[in-house]
Formats: sequence, C-alpha cells, structure tokens
Amino acid sequence: MSYILSNANRWYCAQEAGYGQVAAITAENRIPAVNMKVQHQRQKSQRRDKTGTRTWAGLPAGMRQRTTFDATSYVRDWADPSVLPPHGPLIEAAMGAGGLLWPGATTNSGCTQSTIYFVSAHGLTPGQAIVYGGELRFVAAVVSPQVVVVNAPFATAPVAGMSMSATATYRLATQLPTVSLFDYWDPSGAIQRVMPGVGVDRMNVAMNGDFHQLEFRGMAQDLVDSASFQTGQGGLTAFPAEPAPTAVDYGLIPGNLGQVWIGAIPNQMFTVTQAAVEIRNNLAMREKEYGTILPLAIAPGAREVNMTLEFFAMDDTPTVALYQAARQQSPVSVMFQLGQTAGQMMGVYLKSMIPDVPQFEDADTRLKWQFKDAQAQGTVEDEVVVAFG
Repeated sequence: MSYILSNANRWYCAQEAGYGQVAAITAENRIPAVNMKVQHQRQKSQRRDKTGTRTWAGLPAGMRQRTTFDATSYVRDWADPSVLPPHGPLIEAAMGAGGLLWPGATTNSGCTQSTIYFVSAHGLTPGQAIVYGGELRFVAAVVSPQVVVVNAPFATAPVAGMSMSATATYRLATQLPTVSLFDYWDPSGAIQRVMPGVGVDRMNVAMNGDFHQLEFRGMAQDLVDSASFQTGQGGLTAFPAEPAPTAVDYGLIPGNLGQVWIGAIPNQMFTVTQAAVEIRNNLAMREKEYGTILPLAIAPGAREVNMTLEFFAMDDTPTVALYQAARQQSPVSVMFQLGQTAGQMMGVYLKSMIPDVPQFEDADTRLKWQFKDAQAQGTVEDEVVVAFG
C-alpha cells in the first residue's frame, strides 16, 4: 500500500449517443492530462422545522445532485489524419457542430500567397482550414470548385504539384452535444472515475505558455466511480475498464511556436507575449424538474467568444492600424496559429471583431498594449472556427 502519484493519471473523452449514456472508448480517445478539479455535491437545502435544538439533523437521501469540473489539457499532435483529433469530442461539446475532415488536395499552377489553385475539385467551404508547409490558413472565399482565397497570405506561394495535408475543422452550432470524460489512475485498486453527460460551459485556448493548452469547464450529469458503482449508472451494467494503457506516444506543441494575424487587411504580429480565446456558452442544466435527482439535459444560453491579447507596442504599420481600428470601431479579423509543423498545428479564426482601445501597460521597461475580453461577432453561428492540421 502506498500513496497514489498524481502523474499516474490518464484521461479519455468520447461523444455520447444520448445524454448521460457513457460512451465507449479506445486508446485513441486519450488526451493529455494536466489537472482536473471535480466537485460532486448534494443540494444543501435549509431545514426550517423546529427541533428544539441547535444541532443540524441532516438531510434525507434523494436530494438533487450537482457535478462541476475544470480540466486543463495540452494541445497534442494529430497522429492519424484519417480520424478526427482526440480532443475533438470536447471541442464539439464547446462549439456544437461535428468535426469536418478534409483529406487534402494537390495544388495547380497559378497559385499566389492568398489564392490557391487545385488540380481537381477541392471540396472546401468557407471557414475550413488548409495547411501548406508549416502554415495553417482558413478559407475566406471559394472562387470556384478548384480555387479558394485564404484569410491571410502564406509566406510563399504554393508551387504546382504540392500535396496539401489533411485538416479537421470545427464550427459553431445552436445545440451542444455531451461527452463522457474518463479519469483513470494507477494502481488499479485506486478509485477510477467517469463523468457522463459532460456539457462544456467554457473552452479556453491559451498561447505562449510552456505548451499550448486547452481548458474546459462545465457541468456533468453525474460522477460515477469504481468504488460505489451501481448497475444503471450512466446506462452501464458494469464500471468501464480502461483500454490497455500504452506509454505516452503523443507529441506536445511548444507554447512559443505559432503565428498571429490581425487586421481588416491581416498583418502578422511579431510582438505578442500572451493570448487566449475563450468560448462561453452560458450553459444551464435542466435540474429543477420534479421527480428527478440528476439533471435531465443541458441548455445552452447566449454565446460569447472573447479574446485577450498582450503585445509589445511598436511604431510599425500593423500596430498603428490596430489602434486606428479600435478608435474608429472598425471590424478586424484575428487568426492564431499554434505550432509550425504539419500534423502538430491548431488554428483559431475570429472573422470579425471590433476591439476596444487597448490598455497601455507601462510598468515595465517596454510599453505593452492589452486587449481584454474583446468580443467576436458574426451573423449565424460563425463567430469562431477552430481547426487542426
């Protein structure tokens, strides 16, 4: 008997077929585990009966239960582009729409840095991502079945005959799916946990740390554990066994690698020191209905997509143009590329945002500008797109 090491921990996530019905998982569903806080508690109602004493007499069994979680994971590589990335179920739970795979295509002659020609029908739609070399871009317009225009220029024009690699793109939708989140530990006698009915209230993409990371916060229908499992929990007849654990075989992405493009005519920003994009779903639970202990469904509220950005101020054209856009309340687009190698990249694209005037931070030796909670806008479920490539 010994202490349980906190790094002897493995997470898996998978989308559910129905709310609160624990999904099946394989080793490919594993995501990097950094830290997770789970709070599972009964509703603490105030007793008003006159007992003649100051002692609390406790609550009866059957009070409503509530489960919340906060999980941080690193962005990892995408080893098998024939299937959606491992983080996909949680990203879909935050955004709504199912992931869209693009198998890649071969470039034709005539490409410029922003206009890409393909030898055959590309099958792309606006908002989907494409990758060339170590750069990820989003399709801003489809000119024809063989031609697209991207949101920001590539460093060099793609040459004819180059094969663009596969991408997976995630868009917004009105309704949100739920996932099952699995939390396994060593040794095998330790308490293993599963959260069915996980709804993601907030997803945060953080850049320029040691590693690029994702944070998911929200609510679950229940917390099922191996120590107190009862048949029927999560639609299960037995507590789910972990897939055969394997050695860590995924790659992480250094937090300092990537690109930032901002502007009505996008310019690359080279002086960014910190950035984050957060999706807030203002999620509520159907948990007040009569006759139930556990929540019955999730209910998304009004969505907010916010950006926080900090960078060293300069007197160059991109910096001045961004300040002018803030003063004039003109919309700009924002794109973050995390990583710089095909198969190890993630992109976040905000097509329209009206920034507030930046806050000047002059406590250090060099002036910094800060944008805090600048909110993206759109028309119909299109404020933000997330992609892997």
